[in-house]
Amino acid sequence: FNHESPRRGETFVTRKITRAVANILAGSQKKLYLGNLNAKRDWGFAPEYVAMMHLMLQQDDPQDYVVGAGVSHSVREFVEEAFTYAGVELEWKGEGTGEQGIVRSVKKEWSDLLKPGQVLVEVDPRYFRPTEVEFLQADITKAREILGWEPRTTFDELVKIMVDYDMQLVGLEPVGEGLKVAQEKGFGYTNHEYSPLMKVR
Repeated sequence: FNHESPRRGETFVTRKITRAVANILAGSQKKLYLGNLNAKRDWGFAPEYVAMMHLMLQQDDPQDYVVGAGVSHSVREFVEEAFTYAGVELEWKGEGTGEQGIVRSVKKEWSDLLKPGQVLVEVDPRYFRPTEVEFLQADITKAREILGWEPRTTFDELVKIMVDYDMQLVGLEPVGEGLKVAQEKGFGYTNHEYSPLMKVR
C-alpha cells in the first residue's frame, strides 16, 4: 500500500500537499489544487515498509504479505493535518468541484501573510480520476501474527515528518515535531543533510 516519505515525488498527492503548505508559508505559492478530497487511502512511512521487505526475506518459509498501515485517511484529513501542524486552521465551504479550503485562523507568525477567509485549497476537476477507488485499506493481520510486524509511525507523525522536511527545503524553520519523532524512532536520515545517492541540500 501507499508508502510515503520526504523523498516522495512532488506529483503524488501527499508530497503535493506538504510541499504546497511550505510554499504557501514561504510566499511562493497562492493555492493548492486537488481532486477528490474524500478519497481514502492507507498511507504509511516508507522506511518501515523497506524494513518489512527485509524481514520477509529473512524467513525460512517465504510467503506473501500485505504491507500497510491498516488505517485509512482521506485526502481532506491529510490536508487538514498538514496545515494545522504548520499553524493554519482550515474550514471547508461549498460542495463538489466548488468546494474550497479557507483560512479559519492562523498563528501569529503567519498573520502578515495569511488572513482569515483567504482561500488556500480549491478542487480542480482535472485531478479527478475516471476510475477513482474511493476507499483503500490494508489488512495487515497476517504480517502482525506471523512476523510480529506492524507500523510504528502514525498518520499524524508521517504528516509532521513530511511537512518539517518541506519547510526546511524552502528555507523556513520547521515546527520540529516531525524531525524529532523520526530521529527518536531511528529514522534520522530525514534531516536530509546528506545522502550518499544524491545531494539533497
